Amino acid sequence: MPTSALPYRPHNHDACVAQALADARAICQQQNARLTPTRERVLELIWQSHKPLGAYDVLAVLAEDGHNAAPPTVYRALDFLQQYGLVHRIASLNAFVGCTHAGKHHNGMFLICRSCSNVLELTAPNVAQAVSEVASAEAFQPEDVMIEIAGLCPACRADAPHD
Repeated sequence: MPTSALPYRPHNHDACVAQALADARAICQQQNARLTPTRERVLELIWQSHKPLGAYDVLAVLAEDGHNAAPPTVYRALDFLQQYGLVHRIASLNAFVGCTHAGKHHNGMFLICRSCSNVLELTAPNVAQAVSEVASAEAFQPEDVMIEIAGLCPACRADAPHD
């Protein structure tokens, strides 16, 4: 089983994390929202890999950092980050990943590797449009669309035994 923290597509992960934090600071400043040190650290932890983190995973790292955080502190930070479009909750895993389109209203669509647990956020305007059209045809107004697709990433497929 691969242990790489990299997503399906290679990239400069340090730049990825730095950009996510810079985007968060800018979005919070524009929205007059307070990005506290704890909220920023929680966001940084979420972006440390492309594997979704649960609230208690975040809490454990904060404790290692020397923070005296309790579960409600972490949940409030995660709620804040979700409210401002900085993280997504992956419902099937009850965990969180950083949003690659922070500050933009969009449908969340994710490829989730069931072997290595990496998550890749997709941009698929045609899929979003199709969801909107079928909902509209049923006189339904979606408020939150999250599509989670489980399977195997290219690295795990390559490592899987072949029949």
